[in-house]
Parts: sequence; structure tokens; C-alpha cells
Amino acid sequence: MSRRITLAAMALVAVILTPTACSGPRDTGGLLGSDQAQDGVADINPTDRSKLKDGGELKWPVDQLPDNWNYNHIDGTVTDGARIIRTIEPSIFVQKADATVEPNKDYLEDFTITSTNPQVVELKLNPKAKWSDGTPISWEDFAAQAKANSGQDNAYQTSSTTGYEDIEKVEKGVTDQDVKITFKKPFAEWKSLFAPLYPKAMNATPEEFNKGWVDTPKVTAGPFKVGAIDRTAKLVTVIRDESYWGVKPKLDKITFRQVDRTALADALANGTIDFCEIDSNIDLYQRAKSMPGVVIRQAVSPDYSQITFNGAESSILNDQKLRVAVMRGIDTKTIARALLGKMTMGEAQVTGNHFFLVGDKRYQDNSSVASFAEDAAKSELDTLGWKLEGDYRTREGKELAVRYVIPSPNPIADQVSKLVRSQLKAVGVKVDIQPVPMADFFKHYVNVGNFDLASFRWLSSAFPISSTKPIYYLDSKSTNQNYGRVGNREINELFDRATIELDDTKRAELVNAIDKRVWEAGHQLPLYQLPGAIAIRSDIGNYGAMGYATSPFNYVDIGFTR
Repeated sequence: MSRRITLAAMALVAVILTPTACSGPRDTGGLLGSDQAQDGVADINPTDRSKLKDGGELKWPVDQLPDNWNYNHIDGTVTDGARIIRTIEPSIFVQKADATVEPNKDYLEDFTITSTNPQVVELKLNPKAKWSDGTPISWEDFAAQAKANSGQDNAYQTSSTTGYEDIEKVEKGVTDQDVKITFKKPFAEWKSLFAPLYPKAMNATPEEFNKGWVDTPKVTAGPFKVGAIDRTAKLVTVIRDESYWGVKPKLDKITFRQVDRTALADALANGTIDFCEIDSNIDLYQRAKSMPGVVIRQAVSPDYSQITFNGAESSILNDQKLRVAVMRGIDTKTIARALLGKMTMGEAQVTGNHFFLVGDKRYQDNSSVASFAEDAAKSELDTLGWKLEGDYRTREGKELAVRYVIPSPNPIADQVSKLVRSQLKAVGVKVDIQPVPMADFFKHYVNVGNFDLASFRWLSSAFPISSTKPIYYLDSKSTNQNYGRVGNREINELFDRATIELDDTKRAELVNAIDKRVWEAGHQLPLYQLPGAIAIRSDIGNYGAMGYATSPFNYVDIGFTR
């Protein structure tokens, strides 16, 4: 299933990019800027497989290990977990750097839309594809996954029902490897579903779906398989699966190691890891530039930094007008300048849209209702009855204090939260910053709504509607990824219309209409668009700044140059 996947750093969302191609190696020793990264172009040191060494270990840093190896569970939809899971489980479609998608021939030989009313999609699976227990991948796996994620049984703790809820039935075609999917109503982004695909046994019962894969993946079907899961050493190793029927990986193994953000530079310098995302860390950027054998690669990044507001009854921010008033006291341009000013050519990009980023032809700034205006913020807070008494505001004896939860250690989250605290103090809002361990941040705080404000990144897919609906759609039966429980009937109805709209122009218009309502609801505040830079060993081929080519990464072609 395609939905936004969370990153415990300091950034969020993205949208579809444009042209295609791959760029060759280039010198990025200067400042990062739009003249160095083009839409739809990855910067990966493209290398023919014949020129890569056979074998080797890629040392990959992560913020955390998977809380659940079921990506579709509410605790499983986290970026680091997804990156590990996609080495070992099937993705039937793959995203390219320009956000287009194509069938993954190792699993899907062909597909056909045989009817549009009702919408019927037929998949022809690769007959060689099989699970690690020897069972062929079949239509039954698709049927079980569709049912488990449909929302029909609330005992399944899904992170999203988008798309699956629109499926009427999944049937066997001529053979077990022919899948016939009939939709109750059109679903424009149907290619976002079944990513990753799981065996039917995992989806058979709520107990297995929710808890059966917490400790380990029981069955795999990818180019790699699990070699070791060491919670004490905080690492997961996947090794080449010799029984894989597709193209064999060049690497012997990939080791995913949990590394604190503050330790990334040292870990890269001493060889503990082979690359790291720079994000908006100027210190990491400066150190990486001077490291021998390390280069900086950059591509337009499909994510941006954001602050999620909690609108649940348990939060002081459950009042929509109060959320918007508080937003108006936060100066995103100043934050972007402070974080990215030394890494960009010109102004750092803030975004006025939750769905389409700056540079996308469908982008429009819809933020006026909640954009920074200190005097307006003060006036709106006064009108709501929050009166200034000393440094901070009170109403009916209660202080206007918000709890800002951030992952720790994380220098970027720390810096942003302190800037926000200073800015909101100027309008009389007290901010209590609560750093929590990185491993607990999502599971014990974000996922369960244990915050007033929370900062993290969302990494988008090529499907802007289906990847965002779980975030902004208010579902009375499930939180999905709407961690702040903010929304309304109008947003839901617009999503329902956009989901079935097959005309690209009309669908984009509906998405911008949704965005306006999201701003009005005070759902979350985008901060800045990420530069998309990565520091990486210069002898690594076919990996680097990937653009949208992340679902999954092309793991089999990553390797070390001769």
C-alpha cells in the first residue's frame, strides 16, 4: 500500500516530479541549490553491473529498527522499517526517479484494465515467484491482503485502508497466478496497492496481522533474506537469497545499523556506515565535504519538514481556531533560513501546500489563512479569550502551554523546536519541549496522539492522493496516520471525489481544494522543502540521491565499483 511513511527527523511530504533520466557523477563541493538538482533526475553514480564488484557489505544507517515487520500495521509504516522490509518482501510496481511507476517483472509479468465500469484490473504474476517456504505467490495472497486492510474488521490495526476499502472482490483467473481485482468504485491510484505484498497467512487473522510479525518476518520473497536481527547491537543484516529467481544482488549483504543523528558524521568518517542523509544538518554537510573518499550527491527530494498539531480532545489544541492562531505565530521562513541558509543557492524553499511541492506545475500557495502574521496571531488569541498575563496567556485560570514532543538525540529537531518556542513566546504561547528516545518517538508518542506538537518527516510516494488520505481523512473507526485527529466532513468528501476522479487536471484541482481545507483546519504546518543531499562513499555505484526511486530502492544493482 502506498502511504506516506514517517521519518523521525525533521521534515515531511512530497509530490510527483517531472522529466526522467539519470545524471552522471558531478562535483557538488559547492553550496546546494536548484541549479544542481533537477526535477526527476537521480544522482546515483550510475554504473553498469559488469563494472561492479561481486560481493561486499553495504553499511546502511537507520534511526530505528522496525517496531513491526508488517508494514501495513499502524506501528509498521515507518521509513526505516520500510527500507529494510522492501529488501525481503515483494513490490509489484517500482517507482522511478521521476515518480512514474512500472511493473516489477520479477513479480508481475503484465497487467490489464479490462473494464472501467466497474473498474476491473487483471494481474499476471511471474510463475517463478515464490515465498521462502516454497509456496508460489498467488491470487490468494492478494485476496487476503485486500480483506485485512479493507477496514471491514476493526480488529486489524491498519495504518491505512485507502484503496483496499474500494475493492469489491479479488478472484482467481485462469491460473493461481492470474489475479482479478474488481472495485466497487473507481480507484485512480490502484497501482499503489499491495506494496509490499505479504503471504496470506500473515493477513489471515487480526492476531497474526497485529502481533505475529512484531519480532521477525516469518516468510520472505525478495532478493535478500534475513541474516540476523540483533536488538541489543541495534542492527539488522539481510543477506543475498540464492533461491531468488530474479536478478541476483551484487552485494553479499546489507547491514542496517541504528545510529544516533549526532553520531552520523563520526560513523561515516570511521567506516561504521557507508553513507548518510544530510537533510538540513549544516554541520554534517560541512564535515562530509572534507572527508576523503566521500562525495555529496543531490536530487530533488520528495519530502518536507512539518509540525503536526494535535486536535484530539486530550490536547489543549483541540480548538480549530486556536490551532490556526498558534500556526500564525510561527515564522517558517526564518526557520528555513536558519536551517538551510548555508546550504542553498538563494532562499530556502518554504511550502504553502501539503500535497504539491514548489516546482511542481500543480503547486499553488494555499497557506494564507494560516501563514505567519504575528499581529494577527495575537489578535486571534485575544478574541478566543486567551489574555496575556506576564509572558504568557491564560484563560479561565489555565495557562496556554503546549507540549512539543521531539525525537532525541536529534540536533535538527532540537534546533527547530527552540526556534518555535522563541517565536511563540512572542505571541504569548508557552512551549514545553519534551525530548523522547528515538525508539519510543512514534510508538509511544506520535502513533497514540501523546503530544500537542510533534515534528517528523513524511516521505511521499508517486501517488499523492492515496499516500495522503490516511493522514488527512478523519475516520471515526481508525486513526490511520491522522495522528492529530484533525479533519472534517468536507475534507473527507473531497478526498472521496478525488480518489475516483480519473482526469489528471480535475484531480489536481480537487487536491488543491483539499489543501485549502487542511490549512483552514489547522492540521499541520509545513516548514521547508529538503535539499535532498546525501554524503556517500565515492566507490558506491547505483545509489545516492534517489529522487522518487525509493519504493523500493534498486537494491540488486547497488554495489562497489572495481
